[in-house]
Amino acid sequence: MGERGGALRGQLHQLVREVAKFGAVGGLGVLVNLAVFNLVRQTTEIPVVRASIIATVVAIAFNYVGFRYFTYRDRDKTGRTRELSLFLLFSVIGLVIENGILYAATYGFDWDGPLQSNFFKFFGIGVATMFRFWSYRTWVFRHQPEPVAVAEEAVATAAEEAAQASAGAGAVPATPPDVRSAAPGRPSADRLAPRR
Repeated sequence: MGERGGALRGQLHQLVREVAKFGAVGGLGVLVNLAVFNLVRQTTEIPVVRASIIATVVAIAFNYVGFRYFTYRDRDKTGRTRELSLFLLFSVIGLVIENGILYAATYGFDWDGPLQSNFFKFFGIGVATMFRFWSYRTWVFRHQPEPVAVAEEAVATAAEEAAQASAGAGAVPATPPDVRSAAPGRPSADRLAPRR
């Protein structure tokens, strides 16, 4: 129970560190997202949701760099094409979630003031962030198998196989009492018994 509890505490500590790093990068990404959103909104005539989409795309690029090189720098780096493709796929789903909420507030409820737009933009970012955290850690930035754990498992497997082989070499396998077969090369008990 002690080893299991220690392993659980280690996993919890690792998750807390991951959430903190994700939050640091994500928090900066939120600032980038909101800054670009308000800048585009105040300096151009682009409609609210389009301005939000532009801001979200800029934040996605910022976040990828932060996640790859800070939050998940210890994760598997071998499949960059796969990683980037999945990152973009889940980011686009997050973009739809985030901007779908803003769209519903703006065009469904006619809440189009600057304060209302920023509130629903921020709320949409929050909902999309929960989805992104789950999808990035599960599918995009996957864990590398730890070399020590892989080596320990290989050693344990080899030791178990060696123990089974040595036990099998010196031991005579038990046969059920109703089976009347002889060892290879020797006649069975049925063949030795006199026929009646």
